[in-house]
Amino acid sequence: MKREKGLLIVLSGPSGVGKGTVCSALREQDTHIRYSVSATTRHPRAGEVDGVNYFFKSKEEFERLIQDGEMIEYAQYVGNYYGTPRAYVEEMIEKGHDVILEIEVQGAIQVKETFPEGVFIFLMPPSLKELRNRLAGRGTESVDLIDSRMTVAREEIELMDKYDYVVENDEVHLAVDRIKSIVTAENCKKDRLIHQYQSLVKE
Repeated sequence: MKREKGLLIVLSGPSGVGKGTVCSALREQDTHIRYSVSATTRHPRAGEVDGVNYFFKSKEEFERLIQDGEMIEYAQYVGNYYGTPRAYVEEMIEKGHDVILEIEVQGAIQVKETFPEGVFIFLMPPSLKELRNRLAGRGTESVDLIDSRMTVAREEIELMDKYDYVVENDEVHLAVDRIKSIVTAENCKKDRLIHQYQSLVKE
């Protein structure tokens, strides 16, 4: 039976925890999940492609999208805007597709206010030491910026209780398996299916 609506899956966690890597691996294994590309004002990193990894916007362009109500959520993080364009997400969910948002913690809290029926997953590093090692391993950020990200990470971990699930990213393939299990279970929840199956009884 085709579902009336898809799931909104929100994956977030501290910078450097591996959200992008986990999402990429998940997309390779599960082609049914649609990936919502976020917008940002930060500069592209090596290998990133506009419209694939992010929609890269100027500050003026981003603020215009906010004013026009075209963002589901947005946040400023270490001096840059990040946010989720609204139209694609709503269209896919209405068509019955599951959509995953890979976003910052501030943004996830905003989305929960608008889409409380979403599935909120917090991606955790094995330890803060490992998180710092991953940030340093990028080779793209100064020590001061890494220190800033670690300060924010501690604050974000304290918001974990606002999420439905916590997944440790110790190994990417294991984190992906855990997320797939969560999505399968959520798609079988009675509250998401009861109206469809009640209609069978009435026929």
